[in-house]
Amino acid sequence: MADIKVNCFVVGMVQTNFYFLHREGSNETIVFDPADLGERLYEELVKLDLEVKAIFLTHAHFDHIMGLEAMKKLTGAPVYACIHEKRVCESAQINQSASFGRPCVVSPDFWLEDNEEVTVAGITMKTLHTPGHTEGSCAFYIEDGHILISGDTLFEGSVGRSDFPTGDGETLLNSIRTRLYTLPDDTVVFSGHGNSTTIAYEKKHNWFVRA
Repeated sequence: MADIKVNCFVVGMVQTNFYFLHREGSNETIVFDPADLGERLYEELVKLDLEVKAIFLTHAHFDHIMGLEAMKKLTGAPVYACIHEKRVCESAQINQSASFGRPCVVSPDFWLEDNEEVTVAGITMKTLHTPGHTEGSCAFYIEDGHILISGDTLFEGSVGRSDFPTGDGETLLNSIRTRLYTLPDDTVVFSGHGNSTTIAYEKKHNWFVRA
């Protein structure tokens, strides 16, 4: 089976990573967290001859959803989010978008359960519920290629904030230890902000989680 290509554009007021994945040789792509500038992102994908088949959310904070409405309108692609993120999706106050002057809410087409698998564009992902950054934060693990889209749960050498509504620090660390650190060491972690890393590197060097 053809390799999975992981690409990224960095957009928005806090430099959020917008990922798009596709099989080598295929123009069908899946995207994660359209953070802002949905029309511009769509235009860039069209330039690459890529067709968006699905939009996945790791969580519904303002800096991960500002470009969602335009992306969905232009592509017609369905939106997927974790069922436990429903409150955050539906409240501009909880998702913090109201605080930044651009109130918006999200209405996913499909709600995903923990451990639920979805196959789109020839790529199969497992939903891992990783509460702590928000109550419904999730990561998407692609066993074929050992790829993890971690959202704002785990960063290179750091972890996500837990001081926003529905966040909890101990819950966040537990999610990393019990859900993410149990993945293969060579799993490549693509975070919501900053550089990619690996599970092996974080287990050895991330003192936030080791503490």
